[in-house]
Amino acid sequence: MEAYIVKAYRTAVGKAKKGSFKNYRSDDLAIKVIQHIANDTPQLDPSTVDDVFVGCANPEGEQGLQMGRQISLRALGQDVPGVTVNRYCASGLETIAMAVGKIKAGMGHIFVAGGAESMSMIPMAGYKFAPNYDVATLHPDYIVSMGVTAEAVARKYGITREMSDEFAVRSHQRAAKAIDSGRFKSQIVPITVKEVWVENGVRKEREFVMDTDEGVRRDTSMAGLAKLRPVFAKNGVATAGNSSQTSDGAAFTLVMSEEMVKKLNVEPIA
Repeated sequence: MEAYIVKAYRTAVGKAKKGSFKNYRSDDLAIKVIQHIANDTPQLDPSTVDDVFVGCANPEGEQGLQMGRQISLRALGQDVPGVTVNRYCASGLETIAMAVGKIKAGMGHIFVAGGAESMSMIPMAGYKFAPNYDVATLHPDYIVSMGVTAEAVARKYGITREMSDEFAVRSHQRAAKAIDSGRFKSQIVPITVKEVWVENGVRKEREFVMDTDEGVRRDTSMAGLAKLRPVFAKNGVATAGNSSQTSDGAAFTLVMSEEMVKKLNVEPIA
């Protein structure tokens, strides 16, 4: 049985700690995106969704207590189950693979799959870093950072600092062009953000719509990147300029079996 992605939506990506979503829970972001998917698929009865798979790299704190079920409960109703999936940075991608596998195995027809993360609210290593002693001793590489992994990949495949910087510049340029031409608008769910704070003893608030990715640096250049020092290895390739930022956001897909695609008369996108 074939599986198809029929919808795919996301929030804009916010900068962790200082961006628009720094005080916005990731489960609430996920709920907004999934509700948008449901509203954009009027022929779909939300209660017929077989499961909601939510990828999350740090499922604790505001992302704990089986976040997947909390999201499915609020977004689609009590009849739809939900589960949280953790494979660190690949958590969201893993959920799509799970949905496809379930469909191919005949274990369902309709799945919501994606991920949500707040790197603003959850510390990088979690609130309590407590790895298994024996695992950490016998396999210390298990807990290495992505930056160290990047250096290992660069050495293995001969990726130079210049190549990394060129890729980064090109990426920022393309992202800026895509934003300016509106290419991302159709995939982004606008989120209304309300902030309240106290300044000099006075309560203040503001409300705005977050609908544009915050990580794009339009002034990125080879000359500028060349001034940055490697972070993870002496004479290494990974710098603050050619690495991914820490982010807040959510993204989900609607995955269906071929049978359900035909029954509901929806157009697959992948």
